Amino acid sequence: MPFTLATWNINSVRLRSPLVQRFLTEFGPDVLCLQECKSPVDQIPLADFAALGYGHMVARGQKGYNGVAILSRLPLTDAGHIDWVGKGDARHVAARLDNGVTIHNCYVPAGGDVPDRAANEKFGHKLDFMAEMRDRFRADRPEKAILVGDLNIAPREDDVWNHKALLKVVSHTPVEVALFEETRAAAGWVDVTRQDIPDGRLYSWWSYRAKDWDGADKGRRLDHVWASPDIGASAHDSRILRAVRGWEQPSDHAPVMAAFDL
Repeated sequence: MPFTLATWNINSVRLRSPLVQRFLTEFGPDVLCLQECKSPVDQIPLADFAALGYGHMVARGQKGYNGVAILSRLPLTDAGHIDWVGKGDARHVAARLDNGVTIHNCYVPAGGDVPDRAANEKFGHKLDFMAEMRDRFRADRPEKAILVGDLNIAPREDDVWNHKALLKVVSHTPVEVALFEETRAAAGWVDVTRQDIPDGRLYSWWSYRAKDWDGADKGRRLDHVWASPDIGASAHDSRILRAVRGWEQPSDHAPVMAAFDL
């Protein structure tokens, strides 16, 4: 069953419901994973999406922050969630398609501004979150699985606009990148985007602070699509939809898409 999948940090699903509807209409992924929904589940505007054919949803929500949702025009079964580091945050949800593929939708903490866990509790939270993900996947290697989301780390030198300038900036510090790669390697996850687009600069996030985000192009690739090694070779047609970042009242993230032939 071939299907297409997209992941997008939407930065408020209720505020940006019109953008989600436009995206679903123009690009038509079979499955759309959203992060930072900032909404209780019962207030996610599912009726808006169902009217476009996306009547299936599995989600975990919180009022005002965090929140993850998986929208689909294919039937979904709720496959539970993991409360990473026991904080009760809505940062993970899983769903299973009828073909047996399990989709994990994750929203890793941003980590604050200071890359020092002794001085910044948020940075410590981020490191602990990633370490727990690593250990979980090392102990229980997933099969026929896809993990997507805003992982809030840009691992490669060409995943940021200036490697040297960002070495001490949260999201690209060596300790974060090392944990990111350990987590990916723990289950043999395939970085689908880079499998398809191995060379060149790729970004999925541009700060709201930039007056001309497109011209300045000081981006980072924070949003990822991973596949378990048993289905990694089935992935293709990866792309980052940069133009969506330029829509009216946008999220600061652009959607990332991939297709799977299973």
